Amino acid sequence: MKTWFITGTSKGFGRVWAEAALERGDQVVATARNLDSIADLAERYPDTALTVTLDVTDRDAVLAAVAQAKDRFGRIDIAINNAGFGVFGTVEEVSDAQARAQMDTNVFGALSVTQAVLPIMREQGAGHIIQVSSVGGVHAFPNLGIYHASKWALEGFSQSLAAEVAGFGIKVTLVEPGGYGTDWGTASAVHADPNPAYQPLRDAMAARRGSTPQGDPVATGPVILQLVDMDQPPLRFFLGKGLAQMIRAEYDNRLTEWDTHAELSQQA
Repeated sequence: MKTWFITGTSKGFGRVWAEAALERGDQVVATARNLDSIADLAERYPDTALTVTLDVTDRDAVLAAVAQAKDRFGRIDIAINNAGFGVFGTVEEVSDAQARAQMDTNVFGALSVTQAVLPIMREQGAGHIIQVSSVGGVHAFPNLGIYHASKWALEGFSQSLAAEVAGFGIKVTLVEPGGYGTDWGTASAVHADPNPAYQPLRDAMAARRGSTPQGDPVATGPVILQLVDMDQPPLRFFLGKGLAQMIRAEYDNRLTEWDTHAELSQQA
């Protein structure tokens, strides 16, 4: 039996993964900003589910929630930083407040949870931290620059983290989903005030999204269970179809560009 600590479990991936873990008999600390949205988990699994109100941008609340999890179940085997959202807007359009809120949740929220669970996992000599990144953590599209910045930051500190904690028996995995039928791009999204100059770009991106099939979030539950059961889980893990081909092309373009200008680079 494993004990999970998951942020953002009111819907989407967090909800699916919490239910998958509980259904197989694991213990889950499910957190969300609105406790009513996850109250049914505690009702259905009174012995193995602990529901906690949590806004990950409140560091003191994060520390208290992790302490509550330790008090209830004695350990934390898996911590999943799933809470997050996307800001839609070009770099010129996004407000300072929107950019800072994006970083506060997607980067600093994940950092607070990570720092809170690490002493427990070091004491245990084991643990698995799963950072929910995105295919947008290794690629970037127009109209999502600040969101990409948050995920690239998450990828960077998590790769360093993996090297820092390997000697303590702690694993780190960046889960990089593609497009799924969650409300990430709808109800949960934040939109910058539009500048008409960028409307053709927005129209093109909307058409592209509309023609791309969306994955079923429920199908990810069994996959995540297999991932957390691995003895040697990967640092990076694509979640969804067609992502490896997309990113392989992106990295081929990067290598070509670097090689093209290699002679000039080495003159410095």
